[in-house]
Amino acid sequence: MNNADQKRFDAIIVGGGLAGLTSAVFLSQAGKKILLIEKNAEFGGLVNSFERDGFVFDAGARAILGVVLAMLKDLKLDIEVVSSKVSLGVEDKIIGIEGPNSVGEYRDLLVSLYPDSVEDIDKFIEVMIRIMKLIDIIYGIDNPLFKDIKKDKAYFLKELLPWLPKFMFAMSRIERLSTPCEEDLKELIKDPSLIDIISQHFFKGTPTFFALSYFTLYSSYVYPKGGTGKLAEVLVEKIQAFNGDILPNTVIKKIHADQQVIVDENNNEYHYEDLVWAADLKTFYTITDLGNLAPKIREKFETTKALMAKGRPSESVFSLYLEVDLPVSYFKKSFNGHLFYTPSRKGLGNINKSELKGMLEKWGETDKEEVLWLDRFLEYNTYEIAIPAMRDSNLAPEGKTGLIVSLLMEAELFYKVEESGLYEEFRREIENKIISVLSESLCPELKDKVEKQFSFTPLSVENRVGSMGGAIVGWSFEAPIPVVYKMQQVNKSVLTPIPNIYQVGQWAYNPAGTPTCIITGKLAADRIIKKHK
Repeated sequence: MNNADQKRFDAIIVGGGLAGLTSAVFLSQAGKKILLIEKNAEFGGLVNSFERDGFVFDAGARAILGVVLAMLKDLKLDIEVVSSKVSLGVEDKIIGIEGPNSVGEYRDLLVSLYPDSVEDIDKFIEVMIRIMKLIDIIYGIDNPLFKDIKKDKAYFLKELLPWLPKFMFAMSRIERLSTPCEEDLKELIKDPSLIDIISQHFFKGTPTFFALSYFTLYSSYVYPKGGTGKLAEVLVEKIQAFNGDILPNTVIKKIHADQQVIVDENNNEYHYEDLVWAADLKTFYTITDLGNLAPKIREKFETTKALMAKGRPSESVFSLYLEVDLPVSYFKKSFNGHLFYTPSRKGLGNINKSELKGMLEKWGETDKEEVLWLDRFLEYNTYEIAIPAMRDSNLAPEGKTGLIVSLLMEAELFYKVEESGLYEEFRREIENKIISVLSESLCPELKDKVEKQFSFTPLSVENRVGSMGGAIVGWSFEAPIPVVYKMQQVNKSVLTPIPNIYQVGQWAYNPAGTPTCIITGKLAADRIIKKHK
């Protein structure tokens, strides 16, 4: 076989995150000659783990959802998972979320904080329960995407057929709950602080059905033994076992769509029958040359490209990593290994909205206001705190604990800070303030027990993963969404204007997450396999 033949593939997948890995594993399992290309040395994207000083930390997702288990079972992947229990807390009040039954405890927590809002809280809880019931219907059976329906007649007749009418009913109700959560909460609740406490750990503009379904989703979290990165490791191993080729440390700089060729930064060419794009979508529309493709394809491509240009990435995340000289038992007595915590019942108000926007517009004019903004932003925010060693004791040295503390932040703020030459100073200021806030509220001994600290900013995410704005769930809800965002149409989300090129992952469907990545990755693989049967 000559070199040109070696670089010809049935399918090439660009992007080695969870979506790209999913497409690659199912295509290679089907006997396709595939090549998976990733710009980094390691695969997994936002589902990754790393080791430092004997601690194992998760670089992206802190846990994974149940849809992953269906894929693991289908592929017979050798990976052990444990339950990832979630806690939720405000000030000194923390509850464990064990499923739908914990809604009552959540209601009591809110009432204890806002005793003058009992009626509003009860109205909110009613809506929340209604949404949870709809979500239970939607996820009420094993995902048919990972079932061989033609062979599994019992599943088809006894589960899928009875479920479909219920699914359509649930989806029709959810359509009515697609307005931003903050807007719907204002119709139910008068106290703005209470609205903040409920909604501020969601992305701005998150649809109500998505935001208020989280009690159901929390109870289905699982954690791979060894860290979330284990999922990417076993998928890579499976791809190679199916004779799939993988190519790390490679950046694609050009797509010649009419010739079915992609070119990397070293001018190596790779030929494909089908291409799966599992990376940043704006990059795809920037580097693709249509050549002699049909006028109808060209027109649709340019229209879609213009829509992509109007779309904006969602908020990103700032993650603080702490190596702490305290045993896991110190934290375990207060909360589970995955905690959503708000130090103050006051709420953010407009601190992360109009105040942030105003500050960015007049950046650099008033240093004092900038510092005061940051202090209040960190004091009143909601933090996601993950402790890997609480789920797997092997992920930290004996007697010590690794903490990952995250909060939503705008990438634009860090662009401004970097332009001003204050990036490292600003990052360190955030790190220290977070430690101070948590020491004064959640863990009094934390401040004096931190041995090492470091952080990833939105720019860290953008640089590593290639995700514009460091976005972790795709497109912002506050701008026109240029992709499919209705569950009934998810099957179309993988299509591009070019018939033999597919899009998958967090940019292909909104809102994104690990289920989106897996589902779109599988849908694209299925289309390619079916097309060539």
